[in-house]
Amino acid sequence: MKGVKHLIECQCILPQARKMQNPPLHKFVVFSMIDEASDTAVSKYAQCDNCGIIHEVYDICKSNIMHGKEDSRSIVSIDDIKLFMNTSIVSVLENYNCDLATWEHAQFIMSHKKWGEFVCLTREETNDVATGKILRFDNADSFKIEPYESNVSFRYADSE
Repeated sequence: MKGVKHLIECQCILPQARKMQNPPLHKFVVFSMIDEASDTAVSKYAQCDNCGIIHEVYDICKSNIMHGKEDSRSIVSIDDIKLFMNTSIVSVLENYNCDLATWEHAQFIMSHKKWGEFVCLTREETNDVATGKILRFDNADSFKIEPYESNVSFRYADSE
């Protein structure tokens, strides 16, 4: 198994964009597991963080809206994940106000022993440089917060 964070597009519009002539549809981040043998995403349910509607996520960046469904006990919550996670990691993720996808990613790294992998805690972009902090998992009992810096100018090359 491998894991990936990706965007899902909902049909809702953020309140601040409602007065725009052609407002963009809202997108939210989800974490999905990929079955490496079949190279397919493991189907799951996710809830839009803006309107609350439930999506069936069936592939990377692809979902079906579950019409009329705004509540599901099938959706994993941060509180569910906290129950089975090291209290120090819980403290770090809480202190950085991490979203559900980041909590799921951290849980995935721990449960699948993906040592050396990390989750992003903060990210800021200035002049084509991204800086922030990551939480790196060395093993079940060893993890650390590290600063990072990377060039992001490659993202804009296609738009010129």
